[in-house]
Amino acid sequence: MPVFTYRAADRRGQTIDGVMEAVDARAVAEQLRKDSYFPIKVAPQSERSSLLSLGGGSSRVRQRDLMAMTQMLATLFEAGLPLDRALGILEELAPSARVRTIISDLLRSVRGGSSLSEAMAKHHPRPFSRLYINMVRAGEKGGVLEISLRRLAEFLEARAAFNEAVVSALAYPAVILTVGTGAIIFLMTFVIPRFAVIFKDLGQAIPLPTQILLEISGAVHDYWWVGLLGGLAIVLAWRVWTSSAEGRLSWDQLILRLPLVGQLTLKVETARFTRTLGTMLKSGVPVLGAMAVVGDMMSNQAIGGAVTRLAEGVKRGGTIAAGMKEHTTFPALAVHMVRVGEETGRLEEMLLKTADTFETDVRTEMKRVLGMLEPIIILGMGVIVAFIVVAMLLAIFSINEMPL
Repeated sequence: MPVFTYRAADRRGQTIDGVMEAVDARAVAEQLRKDSYFPIKVAPQSERSSLLSLGGGSSRVRQRDLMAMTQMLATLFEAGLPLDRALGILEELAPSARVRTIISDLLRSVRGGSSLSEAMAKHHPRPFSRLYINMVRAGEKGGVLEISLRRLAEFLEARAAFNEAVVSALAYPAVILTVGTGAIIFLMTFVIPRFAVIFKDLGQAIPLPTQILLEISGAVHDYWWVGLLGGLAIVLAWRVWTSSAEGRLSWDQLILRLPLVGQLTLKVETARFTRTLGTMLKSGVPVLGAMAVVGDMMSNQAIGGAVTRLAEGVKRGGTIAAGMKEHTTFPALAVHMVRVGEETGRLEEMLLKTADTFETDVRTEMKRVLGMLEPIIILGMGVIVAFIVVAMLLAIFSINEMPL
């Protein structure tokens, strides 16, 4: 269903901005009138109009803000506050204007008779994912909304902590590689050409390493734009290729076949699959509905396809472990842990333990791989810089040996 952005005014003349899912713009206007608002402008969300800058800049909601909002809402529910009052307090505590606008729209819909999950699905499909909405809906149906919100907050916290751990592990090698590459480029494009002019004016034969260095430096200095255009062309071709379903699938399959990187990717996706599925099942979401949501959340399309086929097998009456074993994408350890969970009736608990196991394994593996990679990067940069220094020193020594 299409999504529309709108601007409307209330009876006091104050304007509000928001987004709403509806059949067409007329349905949005009618819904706003039912909510005692006067529509000023309604436009499809794909149009990049000023309506999207609700919070003074971006229409996106940061994951940190969404996590904080979920935590506060869960705490207010656990304190026994009714939904409308909890949303009212949350509106005052909103960390940004964008979040405040979203909460205000949710509060208006809830006071109009909608449930929280209906309000999230109807008005704000962008900040609230299918996972979020399904868990809230399951909590409402089971009368345990505060428990579902708390589990959802814990899920968002665990996912954020895992992502931060991965980014932190990659930060140091990335800084070393960036600084080292920048230093080498600076030497090759600014420092070495100055010496090249001096050596040319002397007319003296220079050592072979210095000749090689000067040739490389000249090529980099004169044809850097060729490398830049070539890099941009490669990136553009990759973007075009992976924008198609077939190209993205082929790329993701290639990633899984790479040494080290493929195994890490598989473990990351397995952790995401088991944590998401375990959290949803623990919150009361039906298995088939949860499997459909989990399949869409996989970032690797090859594994996402395996999850989709797994869901089809479960729909025909099979078990999750049997489907995971049939589709050999999943690690054997994950298959065995899920089978034990199904046999003992503790599937949700075993899924979450599986996620913890693989997330810990990913952190350990990344530390080991990056621990090996850091000295390799440093050594490689050192060799290049040493070659530059030696080549320049040989040239200087040859100048000193010239007869006066």
